[in-house]
Amino acid sequence: MSDPTGDPDNPSRDVVWDSGVMPRESRERLLGQRGGTVWMTGVSGSGKSTVAAVLERRLVEEGRLAYRLDGDNLRHGLNADLGFSAEDRTENIRRAGEVCRLLADTGAIVLATFISPFRKDRAACRAVHEQAGIPFFEVHVHCPLDVAESRDPKGLYKKARSGGIAHFTGIGQQYEPPTAADLELDTAMLAVDEAAEALLAFLRLRLI
Repeated sequence: MSDPTGDPDNPSRDVVWDSGVMPRESRERLLGQRGGTVWMTGVSGSGKSTVAAVLERRLVEEGRLAYRLDGDNLRHGLNADLGFSAEDRTENIRRAGEVCRLLADTGAIVLATFISPFRKDRAACRAVHEQAGIPFFEVHVHCPLDVAESRDPKGLYKKARSGGIAHFTGIGQQYEPPTAADLELDTAMLAVDEAAEALLAFLRLRLI
């Protein structure tokens, strides 16, 4: 596969994808599951990472290969050079989507937790997966902003309100909720374990 972006100005347009000799289906048979990405989007404090951590533990305890890819963690390494402007957020999500696609291609269930405030960026991640024939599920971890702000586990809302963080989603930058998420989790109504159980039930019908 050459020029996967379809962009004539892409500097990698002459690079050809090397598919190897081992198809994804062979790895999935070995694991007894389908690989795929569960993209969990929502404002800071909505519970994305907490729910994903519980779900990851449940899946691994069942003998499933699962990995939680957290947005904050990715910014410590691969995306450490990016800030929080609209342009940098788009690049942050583009890179994250590519990492998810590669991990899911191994047969893993990827639990991606990213605020990912812009619909177009989440749609681009879905498109990358669909092009590769890899399942992609957008999960909206919904929580009213005032509830998320009252939790403020990292003190970020307080800092943003005082002007200490520019472009903070929900305060200085808009969050665009999904219009047709594959699953909605209302964490203002559901306890963490209940939300994780609902997501696990969703995955049982689609990947495991």
